[in-house]
Amino acid sequence: MKKLLLIPFIIFLFGCNSNVPIFDEDHAFEYLLTQCKFGPRNPGSDGYYACREFLISELKGYTDEVIIQDFSYQEKKKNNSYEMQNIIARFNPDAEFQTIISAHWDTRPWADQDVNFNLHEQAIIGANDGASGVAVLLELAKVLAQNPPPIGVNLIFFDGEDLGISGQNTSYCQGSKYFSENLPIPRPNEAINLDMVGDKQLSIPIERYSLEFHPKLVRYLWDRAKVMELDAFVGRVEYAIYDDHVLMNDVGGIPSVDLIDFRYPNSYTNYWHTMNDIPENCSKESLGQVGKLMLDYIFNRENQNWTKN
Repeated sequence: MKKLLLIPFIIFLFGCNSNVPIFDEDHAFEYLLTQCKFGPRNPGSDGYYACREFLISELKGYTDEVIIQDFSYQEKKKNNSYEMQNIIARFNPDAEFQTIISAHWDTRPWADQDVNFNLHEQAIIGANDGASGVAVLLELAKVLAQNPPPIGVNLIFFDGEDLGISGQNTSYCQGSKYFSENLPIPRPNEAINLDMVGDKQLSIPIERYSLEFHPKLVRYLWDRAKVMELDAFVGRVEYAIYDDHVLMNDVGGIPSVDLIDFRYPNSYTNYWHTMNDIPENCSKESLGQVGKLMLDYIFNRENQNWTKN
């Protein structure tokens, strides 16, 4: 899984628009902090319900089209049943070209990767794993409300991503699975999933499945990141991650890519699924790099004369 591959890049510079709105990384980081103040947001918790109401209220202030997709799931570890919700905020829904930018808003119920075994049953705050991608999406919603996008943008907040059992991939990503099996919107042209994008030591290589699913979008995004001097984006292929993009691609038929920094914070230390996944280990600058690239993508995508292959 950890074998690194270097790939050549073809620079895509077709008609890039210089009038891209500004992404406010300070405000995005406030969104991260707000989520964390609710506490752990694992399904069934008080923080979960408080955060859900906050997300819906905030998004309804930015767009008239917010779709709530209800579904049920019985998690495998403790056999608890939950009523869960995907939240979809649509901008320019009548546009011919439609994209998804997604993140999961739930957090891990168990700190099962913590070095302290006594903490394994505690729920994590999920500042990076959950809140970071959501923070970027919320800030994008604010920007798009003020600057109507030239393409259709569907911001999707997936539920039930992190209820899985380690080693059992299909027990994860329940929200994207349900969404992909029961599309509540016309099938979009492509999707970008954001996960763990707030690490202070942010490093986003090319996720291996993404390169299989939508190679031209991968090359375009990393090439644009290079032009924009967003140094968190590393032009090499690394790990293959079972994430929400896999379900959107394989089940929903939506070519999808994943922006993820799985080495959190680095190759020598792990904060993923531990009690150390806290705001102090995240940064506004990391959110800014991802948010700037997403706005550049949104406001330039219609000028690119390429499709999936």
